[in-house]
Amino acid sequence: MLNRKKIRYIQSMYFKQIKNFLLSDKSREFFIFLFFFFIASGFWLLQTLNNDYETEFSIPIRIKGIPNEILLTSEPATEIHIKVKDKGTVLLNYMLGKSFFPVNLNFEDYKERGNHVKIAISEIEKKILSQLNTSSKILSIRPDTLEYIYSAGKSKLIPIRFLGKVSAESQYYISDTICKPDSILAYAPTEILDTLTAAYTQFIELANISDTVYKQIPLKPIKGIKFIPNTVELLFPVDIYTEKTVEVPLYGINFPANKVLRSFPSKVQITFQVGLKHFREIKANDFTIHVSYEELLNSGSDKYTVKLKSIPKNISHIRIVPEQVDYLIEQVNSYGN
Repeated sequence: MLNRKKIRYIQSMYFKQIKNFLLSDKSREFFIFLFFFFIASGFWLLQTLNNDYETEFSIPIRIKGIPNEILLTSEPATEIHIKVKDKGTVLLNYMLGKSFFPVNLNFEDYKERGNHVKIAISEIEKKILSQLNTSSKILSIRPDTLEYIYSAGKSKLIPIRFLGKVSAESQYYISDTICKPDSILAYAPTEILDTLTAAYTQFIELANISDTVYKQIPLKPIKGIKFIPNTVELLFPVDIYTEKTVEVPLYGINFPANKVLRSFPSKVQITFQVGLKHFREIKANDFTIHVSYEELLNSGSDKYTVKLKSIPKNISHIRIVPEQVDYLIEQVNSYGN
């Protein structure tokens, strides 16, 4: 390890070398070169900036004097882009030394144009030119038209519709789609509100989910309409499938009074997939197997292919064992008076 004396010696050697360089003839020549280099660069820069150039600037747009009962349902662009041609010195002044003030539009000046206001840029070009030097030339302005739509407090409560694709991983399923809120207020001119039936979410896609998912989704914008709120909370509860088996009897219907159905076996097993959430809810009597007399007469067979006449909700992948049963139509004694 270096001791302190050696460190001080090394430092003094470096300082001495630097001092010798600064006092040498080579050092003076170097500084003279730098002096003339900066002077030449300055002249070159002034000459360059004296040429004409084109560049683009942004100017903010503001609407002033909007009454409290008026709601802008489609707002204008927040800024306009102007392409300007002038000498480099002027453009440099715009970029470094001068900021553009907002172009203010008075709401009352355009009220007679109705709910959908369109303002050509040519109408406000003087306000833009007032912020530029007289030597500056405007080459283009974007957009060429400012427009906004407003409503005088007219609103309508409409339902939310979900747009998207959501799928669960194998052995799982989406048990519900919960939207909060399920309806929102839409503000718009009367002629637009009259045609509005629902608000739609932005399209989303979720694949192979295995747990409950929560998403905050913006609503799909519609020109001239303002939604409050403009986002909704979507909840996709996920449940796991399990299997369940129940025994269901076969019942004959529309049989004459002196005939009955005998099936072998008299009950079939129905196996199905159901979410764990609904497992206890599904009972055997939620299923119905009705065998009509006319159907058996026309079948031409002594075997009946089992068909479910009613099934409960929230189940899938149904299997029936056996799929066919033997049967006979039995004559029974009829006793009269």
